[in-house]
Amino acid sequence: MNKKAIFISEAAGWAAICSAAVFLHFAYELSGRSALGLLFGAVNESVWEHVKIFGAAYMGWALIQLIWLKVPFRRYVTAKCAGLYLLTGGMIVFYYCYTAIIGRNIVAVDIISSLILAALSQLLSYRLETDDRVKSDLFAPSLMLIMLFYLMFFSFTIFPPKLGLFRDPISGGYGINKAVI
Repeated sequence: MNKKAIFISEAAGWAAICSAAVFLHFAYELSGRSALGLLFGAVNESVWEHVKIFGAAYMGWALIQLIWLKVPFRRYVTAKCAGLYLLTGGMIVFYYCYTAIIGRNIVAVDIISSLILAALSQLLSYRLETDDRVKSDLFAPSLMLIMLFYLMFFSFTIFPPKLGLFRDPISGGYGINKAVI
């Protein structure tokens, strides 16, 4: 295992994830509101939809990286699971913490925090991929957690719970804006 190659791929991944997230933000509209755009693009401006686009970009890069790098598969899955949950969970926690403190969101803070969390998730992934102490016993729970994320990922855009995380601050609605379908 070449640690330098893994580090370079994780660093390149940060740029790829951030670029892909920008594209995915507009993918639903650009795709003519297609099913594929619905599943991977943001259908509104809710916190969940922003988490979704970064999660999709993160795992998209992970698949590319898996093909490119020759890393132990079980450790790789564990590392990517940890990175995915750091990125997406971190986005949710940070957003609600800072908006609770100042009383509103600031788009620049949202963007910068997402970029920082993407970098931290790549760094965590690198550390876990290259750490021989990471046990393959974590493979099954990690794989199940990734599958759980994608079950939520696809379900909550179409059937969003009536919670603030899924509420579009612009329309006040949840999920797909039915007025424009």
